Amino acid sequence: MKKFEEKKFSIPVLKGISAKTIDEHLKLYAGYVKNANSILEKTPEYSVWAEKDPFVPYFVGELGRRFSFEYNGIRNHEIYFSSFEGGPQPLAAGKLKDMINETWDSFDKWLTTFKAMAATTRGIGWAALWYDPADDRLINSWIDEQHFGQLNGCTMILGLDMWEHSYVADYQPSGKKQYIEDFFANLNWKKIEENFKKA
Repeated sequence: MKKFEEKKFSIPVLKGISAKTIDEHLKLYAGYVKNANSILEKTPEYSVWAEKDPFVPYFVGELGRRFSFEYNGIRNHEIYFSSFEGGPQPLAAGKLKDMINETWDSFDKWLTTFKAMAATTRGIGWAALWYDPADDRLINSWIDEQHFGQLNGCTMILGLDMWEHSYVADYQPSGKKQYIEDFFANLNWKKIEENFKKA
């Protein structure tokens, strides 16, 4: 069975977000890869017992639910970490910027809306910018955990991790808004444009 592979990221020194936090965060990402592979390996093994033990189908079903959590954890973090590679770069004129301007009237209005969503939503999760190919449009949304709130058929092009492990060590819980500001100060928009083009 083909396994998921842990990607390596070339992340420069970041404003506000320490190398230690990134290192610990990357270990969490590696755990998602390991766990997703483990679930894929174990599901067929446990499924064999489904006819012999009436409890096993529930266990296999729970593995499937857990797989979506681990898998989305992989993909969300790959978007997050890759957005820092190459150092900060502004969003250049082009189709993505035009679409943001058309959808939210201006880039600044989109940015204000996105930051507010990230800062004011309580609990763990992600603030995300998606491309919806069905309607050729951009959508902001909040994702609870990793597997509640993913938009079916859409591709995440920008993901801001708002789980506390991504910022508390550097900012404390009260510094969430500064973490959001520093995320955008560190963001390489060329990477986001690449995601948009692929989508």
